[in-house]
Amino acid sequence: MGVLHVEWIWGLAGSLIIAGAAYWKGSLSLSGLAAAVLLGTSMFALGNLAWFGTLIAFFVSSTLLSKLKHQRKSAAESGYAKGGRRDAGQVAANGGLGLLLCIGNAVWPDPAWWIVFVGVMATVNADTWATEIGGMSLSTPRSIINGKRVLAGTSGGVTGLGLLASLLGGAFIGLVSGWFSQMIELEYGVGVFAALIVLGAVSGLIGSLADSWLGATLQVMYQCIVCGKTIEKQLHCGQKAAQIRGMSWMTNDMVNAISSLVGGVMCLAISILIF
Repeated sequence: MGVLHVEWIWGLAGSLIIAGAAYWKGSLSLSGLAAAVLLGTSMFALGNLAWFGTLIAFFVSSTLLSKLKHQRKSAAESGYAKGGRRDAGQVAANGGLGLLLCIGNAVWPDPAWWIVFVGVMATVNADTWATEIGGMSLSTPRSIINGKRVLAGTSGGVTGLGLLASLLGGAFIGLVSGWFSQMIELEYGVGVFAALIVLGAVSGLIGSLADSWLGATLQVMYQCIVCGKTIEKQLHCGQKAAQIRGMSWMTNDMVNAISSLVGGVMCLAISILIF
C-alpha cells in the first residue's frame, strides 16, 4: 500500500473518531459530521500533522467551550443563525478556506500558504472563543460601530471579556501551530515559535473584529413577527421572520468566511514585516 493511501486512511480514522465523538455529544449535525470528516481527512492527507493538528485544536477547543454554561447562553443564542450543533455550512465556513490553502500548498508548495492558514484558523478560533466566553460576560456588550450598549447576542456587540478571549483564542492557534511545526521541522527555533504565537494572537483579533464589524453592518438580519426580537435567522417562534437590514447573501456563514480571509491576509502581511 502506497504512502499516499496510508495518509488518507490515517486521516479518515482520526477524523471519524473526533467528529464521531462530537456528533455523539450533539455538537455536530449529520451533515456537519460528514463535512468535518471530509475536511479533516483531506487536511491530513494533502497537508501533514501540523495542518491537521491545528484544525483539530480549533475544533476541539471550540466544541468544549460551547458546552460551558450552556443554559446561561441559551437565551442569547436563540437568535443566532447557528446554535451549538454545527451543520455542514458552518463547518465549511470555518474550515473550507483552510482546506483550499492546504490544497494550494500541495499543488504549489510555499511557506506563505501555511502562514495564511495560521491566520485563518486563528480568526475562526478567536471568533468562537469570543462568542462562547464573551457570551458569559457580566458586562453589557457595546456596538463595535458606535460604542453604544446593545443586548447580549446582538451582531457586532463586543465586551472586554470577549476581546480578551479573542486574543487568547488566536494565540492558542499560534501556539499549537508552532508546536506541531517544531515536531515536523526540527530546525524551527524559539524565535519562530514565539512569532507564530504573536501572529496568531494579532491576526485572530483583527479577523474577529472584522467579523463583528461585518455582523453589525452588512450581515442580513431579521425581526421575528411573533416576539419582535432581532435575529440572524429566517425562522423564529415557528414563523418566518422579516428581513430588516443587510444583504440577503451576507449570512452568518459568509461573514465567518470573509473575516477568516481577512485574518489570513493580515497574518501574512504582519509576518512579512516581522521576518
